[in-house]
Amino acid sequence: MTTAHASASPAQAAPAKAGARQWLGLAVLLLPVTLMTADLGVLWLATPYLAADLRPSSAQLLWITDIYGFLTAGTLVIMGTLGDRLGRRRLLMAGSAGFLAASLLAAYAPNAGTLIAARALLGVAGAAVLPSTLALISHMFADARQRATAIAMWVTALSVGLAIGPIVGGVLLASWWWGSVFLIGLPVMAIALVTAPVLLPEYRDPGAGRTDVPSVALFLLAVLPLVYGVKTVASHGPTAAAAAAFAGGIAFTLLFVHRQNRLAAPLLDLRLFRDRAFTGALLALLFGMTALNGVEYLVPQYLQAVAGLSPLEAGLWLLPGAAGLIAGSQLTPPLARRFRPAYVLIAGLLVSLAGYAAIALAAGVAVASLGLAVIMFGAAPISVLGTALAVGAAPPEKAGAAAATGQTAYDLGLALGIALTGSVAVAVYRSGVPGDAPAAARESLGAASAVADQGLLTAARESFTTALQSASALSAVFALLTAVLVAVLLRKVPRITSGDQVY
Repeated sequence: MTTAHASASPAQAAPAKAGARQWLGLAVLLLPVTLMTADLGVLWLATPYLAADLRPSSAQLLWITDIYGFLTAGTLVIMGTLGDRLGRRRLLMAGSAGFLAASLLAAYAPNAGTLIAARALLGVAGAAVLPSTLALISHMFADARQRATAIAMWVTALSVGLAIGPIVGGVLLASWWWGSVFLIGLPVMAIALVTAPVLLPEYRDPGAGRTDVPSVALFLLAVLPLVYGVKTVASHGPTAAAAAAFAGGIAFTLLFVHRQNRLAAPLLDLRLFRDRAFTGALLALLFGMTALNGVEYLVPQYLQAVAGLSPLEAGLWLLPGAAGLIAGSQLTPPLARRFRPAYVLIAGLLVSLAGYAAIALAAGVAVASLGLAVIMFGAAPISVLGTALAVGAAPPEKAGAAAATGQTAYDLGLALGIALTGSVAVAVYRSGVPGDAPAAARESLGAASAVADQGLLTAARESFTTALQSASALSAVFALLTAVLVAVLLRKVPRITSGDQVY
């Protein structure tokens, strides 16, 4: 396995241990990381309310929820590389300022189009923040054991965000309008902006060279059409526009790869993909998160729109899922020291299958809550080991690009989970709603709830339950696919010992 840092030889001085300033700096870095997942959790709770207020179409509703992940995935690599070259602290602060401004725009969005635009800006700002935090951690903590603790805390911060997001969102939605859930980012990003210059070091790759502007353009022209194609198929099925987008995206991808192979200082070092562990980690992140997020997105809507829970009650029922993710994240590092990463990942995926099966075969608040908890517990090793293996494959000066590439796979998987399983759920929902129902009621359960027809509402709730169960079954298929990929690509990666310096 390729690792980021080899153990020091006797002739070399031991790395300096981090002090109080570095640990305080880590706390500053973990704040925006926690916010990213907290923001996602509160959006899920707010979805029925913003749908009732803004009346988006089903396609617009999908754009509102997943454009953040798609644009984050589309710009992460660019932002990670820019951070390596321009300065990771500088990029972190720019992203924090952008996130703050976009949160204000989202909170007071007067229509669905404005909210989609605000979510897009949030995605770009998030792409600047996330790889900067992980890359700065790799620079601040030279001692392997301390770096191990810091990376584990970074992954746990993602889980903590999921835990507190529904609670904070539930409290806000109980007393305020749906836009208030976006305001939780204001104090967090303000703290990051004020304290970063004092507590965080600046770091850039001294030998990175100039940023190749044509490569940036080619990367965007490669990724964004593919994103559009996936979205179009998810919302409208195969169309000529989607086929053209896929063809254009593939063509620009080939041009991008060709240019990177010719450059002395490429935007993305494609040699990273020669590492089997790196490639396997990326695919595990991509497909594992695709499996997880389709169900994770639908369960909060089920708890509120079908079970009739208040936002706060739904948030409390989502806590077991967040607790499962935290527990799985903390259990993964010691297991990875005793067993090969492939064994840990496959065991987790098999555990998650029990959760998918429970939701697919049964209905009810307790089943949805506990099933999601089992799924999150089993999926936790993917985020922990996937991130560690991706970052560990790169030298320190490329940590930003490696972290960004791993996070791209993670976020693209989250967005694909919503797009693919969400589109299946929409199709199943529509098939169960009476054909003579109002067009708006066939678009979403939130719209059906606004129609004063108890028979229609009952049919819509039953149809949404069936949609959730179908999405869970599809997610189980993706989980199995992930297990197969892990077995093929990561089976020879040795267990992580103290000498591997990953943890």
